[in-house]
Amino acid sequence: MNVAYPFSAVVGLDDLKLALLLNAVSPRVGGVLVRGEKGTAKSTIVRALAAQLPAVDTVPGCRFACDPAAPDPSCPDGPHDAGGPSERRPSALVELPVGASEDRLAGALDVERALTEGVKAFEPGLLAAAHRGVLYVDEVNLLHDHLVDLLLDAAALGTCYVERESVSVRHAARFLLVGTMNPEEGELRPQLLDRFGLTVEVRATRDPKERAEVVRRRLAFEADPAAFTARWENAEAELAERIAAARERLAGVRLPDERLEQIAAVCAGFEVDGLRADLVTASAALAHAAWRGGDEVTDEDVRAAARLSLPHRRRRDPFDAPGLDESLLDELLDGTSPEDPPPDGGGGGEPPAPPEDGGRGPAPSEDAGPEPDGRPGGGGGERVASAAAPHAVPLLEVPGVGEGAAGRRSRSRTARGRVTGARRPAARVRDPHVVATLLAAAPRQRARGRSGAGLVLRPDDLREAVREGREGNLVLFVVDASGSMAARRRMTTVKTAVLSLLLDAYQRRDKIGLITFRGRTAELVLPPTSSVEAGAARLRALPTGGRTPLAAGLARAAEVLRAERLRDPARRPLLVVVTDGRATAEGDVDRAAGLLAGTAGIVVDCEDGPVRLGLAGRLAARLGARLVPLGDLDGIVRAHRGRDGGKAA
Repeated sequence: MNVAYPFSAVVGLDDLKLALLLNAVSPRVGGVLVRGEKGTAKSTIVRALAAQLPAVDTVPGCRFACDPAAPDPSCPDGPHDAGGPSERRPSALVELPVGASEDRLAGALDVERALTEGVKAFEPGLLAAAHRGVLYVDEVNLLHDHLVDLLLDAAALGTCYVERESVSVRHAARFLLVGTMNPEEGELRPQLLDRFGLTVEVRATRDPKERAEVVRRRLAFEADPAAFTARWENAEAELAERIAAARERLAGVRLPDERLEQIAAVCAGFEVDGLRADLVTASAALAHAAWRGGDEVTDEDVRAAARLSLPHRRRRDPFDAPGLDESLLDELLDGTSPEDPPPDGGGGGEPPAPPEDGGRGPAPSEDAGPEPDGRPGGGGGERVASAAAPHAVPLLEVPGVGEGAAGRRSRSRTARGRVTGARRPAARVRDPHVVATLLAAAPRQRARGRSGAGLVLRPDDLREAVREGREGNLVLFVVDASGSMAARRRMTTVKTAVLSLLLDAYQRRDKIGLITFRGRTAELVLPPTSSVEAGAARLRALPTGGRTPLAAGLARAAEVLRAERLRDPARRPLLVVVTDGRATAEGDVDRAAGLLAGTAGIVVDCEDGPVRLGLAGRLAARLGARLVPLGDLDGIVRAHRGRDGGKAA
């Protein structure tokens, strides 16, 4: 793990090395989640770990890497005799790609052979290949939720279960799970974060000398890989020996009741949910004691374990970032309780919320006077309005049935969900529709010479199920940040509404984008991403003031959606325009609206006061979108009901 990378060059890389080593010593720790910006050697160090793990003995020919000393009694390739022949092989490093299917991960029954030949054949997946090795998931936050659930269940149980068409397959799946992610691309749900044993945050150093050393070593490796590898060979061999020795020592390490109560006090003091944190911290403390060569868990071991096992379990809200207050940890380890519980967003290491006024002064309490073009409502100066706590919002859907990524917003044909029909398969059958298959074969039995009780099936009889579930969409917000929106604290209400919609998008597994328009131009404040945290941060700091270039905002939205259709054609967009309908150049709005023809949309009308011009309603008509008054946003039942023959839109 020393190969080519000076650990001082990446802040947090020493913690990452320790977290990986603790899992290598004791798989019971539960894996590692590595959070960090791109280019911080996350993948490099994970791949280096596999080379340091001791080789394993396996049963010859077993696809599930059974240990010949204690073979899995339920191994599909078994049964194997204990103490039988063995072969030695390096620990496996298996990588799970983001686009993997459930069949590829867990394995699949060969349904075609089962129906046509009567053979129950099982094809093992990546969980079987990773048994007794390392399973590495890059960009784990981009995996479909059901795959993450399946993966973490197998890691926790040490067993993979496959249940398909009345056939049950079970095999051992014990591996060191490592996931990496870039928080800018979206967070894992808190309940999934909790399933990872340890977490580490890494970022690149800003020290020029340390950065130069990284480049120097990389160039040396590219110039002569063999010589560079030989330079670190002894250090790597020593590390591998130390891991093997710690594994042997682990069974003899004691966890005194005093230390166990200390672990419980620390977890209770940080107010983590459930008891998984206590179990993980205890396992990590035992592994740490074995790693340092001790035979009993000490304060040092508990502290090292808590620093890695608790940060991601402090997260309470989707907009919170994981973190740990080490001063509070020291107080709890010393047996002293803090006078006050850690404040939300602060004591747990979570970064404090940005100043609601963005450091620019308080939000205006009344109209700020005329704009430069003579219209009332907001001068040319910038102001940053506050936002209240987000609230629940109703379901906003895109019309029709899509085929996008799994989510919880709009209707979609998916691999999971209720069966709505059957069709001829375009490739190998993964989800057969048995009744439809039998109905297709039944009329042809006489021609096929059937003489017995069973049906004569042919490959062209096979039908696969058509399922309908929910998909995630691209929710593109186009927010009016002009001076007119600052009047009567209107922007505070707007920000609260959009923040609530962002929270809803997080819960429904959407991608989001944020465009604002004010002054003379429109700006793509947040390119389409899965990170609602980034969207919330940009929204809170959004200033208001100046003219209202509505046409520019709509044109920018059309440009963004056009690019996203090329990048992800299956993901359908939902346009949410938040405005009072005022426009600096009224004539250009029609042309810009025409660019968005056919896009499902909502116009949130922010106009208030005793005299209303109805400009947002005219915009909604131009866009073919549903008009929703800002004050009624939380009273919608279905934002588009009635536009598509009474169907949800």
